Amino acid sequence: MREPAVKKVLYWCDRCNVPLIGRTCACGTGVREISLLQPHDVRPALAADMALIRSLLAEQFGDVPLQKVVLLNKTGGADRADLVIVHGDRFGWLSFDPVARKFSLDIAPEALPHVLPYATRGILDLEAEPAVIAHRGRIGGKRFPLAAPVPDGTVIVSYRNRFGTGIVRDGQVRVKELVPVTPRPRPNPGWDTVIEKNRYHLKNLERNAIRTVKKHMSDRPCVNVSFSGGKDSAVVLHLARKAGVEKAFFIDTGIELPETVEFVESQGVEIIRKSGDFFQAAEKAGPPGKDRRWCCKLLKLHPLKSYLADIGPCVTIQGNRWYESWNRADLEETSQNPANPLQLNISPIRNWRALEVFLYIWWQKIPINPLYEKGLERIGCYLCPAALESEYEGLRAMHPDLMERWDAFLVRWANKTGMPDAYHRWGLWRWRVLPPKMREICRDRGIALNDDFTLRAVTGRGESGCGSDEDGTIP
Repeated sequence: MREPAVKKVLYWCDRCNVPLIGRTCACGTGVREISLLQPHDVRPALAADMALIRSLLAEQFGDVPLQKVVLLNKTGGADRADLVIVHGDRFGWLSFDPVARKFSLDIAPEALPHVLPYATRGILDLEAEPAVIAHRGRIGGKRFPLAAPVPDGTVIVSYRNRFGTGIVRDGQVRVKELVPVTPRPRPNPGWDTVIEKNRYHLKNLERNAIRTVKKHMSDRPCVNVSFSGGKDSAVVLHLARKAGVEKAFFIDTGIELPETVEFVESQGVEIIRKSGDFFQAAEKAGPPGKDRRWCCKLLKLHPLKSYLADIGPCVTIQGNRWYESWNRADLEETSQNPANPLQLNISPIRNWRALEVFLYIWWQKIPINPLYEKGLERIGCYLCPAALESEYEGLRAMHPDLMERWDAFLVRWANKTGMPDAYHRWGLWRWRVLPPKMREICRDRGIALNDDFTLRAVTGRGESGCGSDEDGTIP
């Protein structure tokens, strides 16, 4: 498969201490490159993200201040897994354990100059450990038993005026490399400064996107914007209106969060309410999965086809981006909708990362869905199998009434089909065939799988063993 043309590096100006979306900073000094991890998407840490990181730092090390500008680079994992970037350095890894149902922050050695001056706990003095004292030779990369109990997790280790990080597990510490640490003061700019230093690059992004819209907006008799209520479609709606496109539509699937519907209504967007009944369909077909998305056909494709039949051939401007999924990594400027031949889709921000999207939103003061600041990275149907378990956990606190209904359904379906408790407790319902990471979790915790990597039914439980509607069709 052809390598997608994604941007794999981020630029950083050390003088201004800001991230850059291009090779130059407005201050005129040189910049350095930061290699990003796949899928190479990077975004600002928003209010809920910052609060979470601060609380995890405080729990581990005490009251450690955090820079105003923090970035999150999405990485692969069993659930949410973000590389945290501060000062243009790897600060640590923020992750959610779908089994333990909790977040953790494993700081990187590069974080020590920023954490160590403020740390009041979570520091392990290796010179006081008998196993280390008795050891001869290098201790970096080695594992040592601890004389006294220490909670599992990441610790700062000190040894002969050198520092590093270590992982404590089951009464032992595995020491990473030890290095001298010299605190270095740096500027602490806000996002307004980041926007100012990136203004030239943002103007270029805007100019190119508007040019794309204008080039294709007359390819069909009418033109509109597909609006989802998320950040990407908010940007596309703003760009399209600058290009002279006013008509926009939103398909209400019936399982949207109330904040999203309220936000859409405030944007003067036509709301289409022609979707089927999700819960009625789920009672027959079972929950949808990432590999069995019958819900999209029922809640989006059918209503869209009906809408297009009324308005005729059209150009639809959408906010799809390369970095959202591997399936979109080869997305072209224009694409014919295979399910709806009446529609030609235009993707003017397909090469934007989430960082560019948020910087443009803040620069242009574009209204945005409030759910982002509350901790949701993805806005859409609140029962979507593509959502993370960390997001489901947040939704249970935000909207307990909505989630209680869904949780009750999952428990009922698991009982009906003989699934183990992990099916609903760990979010395994989100796949029919489990991916490698989830197979590993099941294997480590004794959850049986079939040869085709589907969950094995529990003997003597359930009515039908493996569920109904195996072909993925909707009722």
